[in-house]
Amino acid sequence: MPTAEEQKFDGMLLAMAEQHEGGVPQFLDTFFGFLARKTDFYTGGEEGAAFNLVKSAFDKHFEPAKKERERKKKEREEADRKYKEKLKKEKEEEEKGATIKEITDEEAEKLQKELDSQKKQNGSTSSTPEETETKSEDKEKEVDEEEDNGKIKPNQGNGCDLDKYKWTQTLEEIDLRIPIVTNLKLKSKDIVVELKKKHLKVGIKGQEPIIDGELYNEIKLEESTWVFENAKTVMINMEKINRMEWWSKLVLTDPEINTKKINPEPSKLSDLDGETRGLVEKMMYDQRQKEMGLPTSDEQKKQDVLKKFMEQHPEMDFSKCKFG
Repeated sequence: MPTAEEQKFDGMLLAMAEQHEGGVPQFLDTFFGFLARKTDFYTGGEEGAAFNLVKSAFDKHFEPAKKERERKKKEREEADRKYKEKLKKEKEEEEKGATIKEITDEEAEKLQKELDSQKKQNGSTSSTPEETETKSEDKEKEVDEEEDNGKIKPNQGNGCDLDKYKWTQTLEEIDLRIPIVTNLKLKSKDIVVELKKKHLKVGIKGQEPIIDGELYNEIKLEESTWVFENAKTVMINMEKINRMEWWSKLVLTDPEINTKKINPEPSKLSDLDGETRGLVEKMMYDQRQKEMGLPTSDEQKKQDVLKKFMEQHPEMDFSKCKFG
């Protein structure tokens, strides 16, 4: 992690960088031009000293960056391995059937009171547990179908492929690729990229913007970057402020994707803290269960408790009780 000393000029440098429409090349040109005009950086030492100083600074930061990339790669590979093992174990447990869990006397008493109350309220017209569960599932499916109507299936990167651009996402960031179709030989200075906390504008100078709209949610400006790759494609990386949310669109005027169909890359879970990762894994598990028509983890737990309670009280008649 960078120290406070290393980050103390980040705000100033970021403000300067945002004034350079040509991106990093133009920013570096300004910096080295300043050294030439205002200092004796190039001529104050022995021949080659300035070059060696620049190379030394480059090497100093390149090696840690390279090691950090390798470290994250190993973490992702390890997380991917553990995740596959977890899926395998879950599948084996599903095949064996649900495990009956013991409940405490306090839980049993609480459940009994709920059952008695429901029994009084519902009387003889109440549905059986099987009928209630079927109705609940049917209602849930109807709601899902209604919500999914008109939404686009996400691309392989959990984003959307549109006519003029393509975007992908993880829980942490957005990657946007915008092909620049023109017969002109353009440079970074010819490209307009305006990144704001909740607004994005991209295009060619003097022409109608390709994108000009309000973002789905806020981004971290200090962590967002762009580059004009091979004079053909504008590539923008934007870091989300809310790292627990899937975007259903890039800008508000875009068509909406179905976030229920998102399939997060397992390896990215390694970047989350323990508690957040646990919540995401639970969400993924519950989503898979729903797609297979099986109970979620919470529903399964309730069924296990109820089944055990019914086994412990065979003298009770549950047929007229409504469970939900």
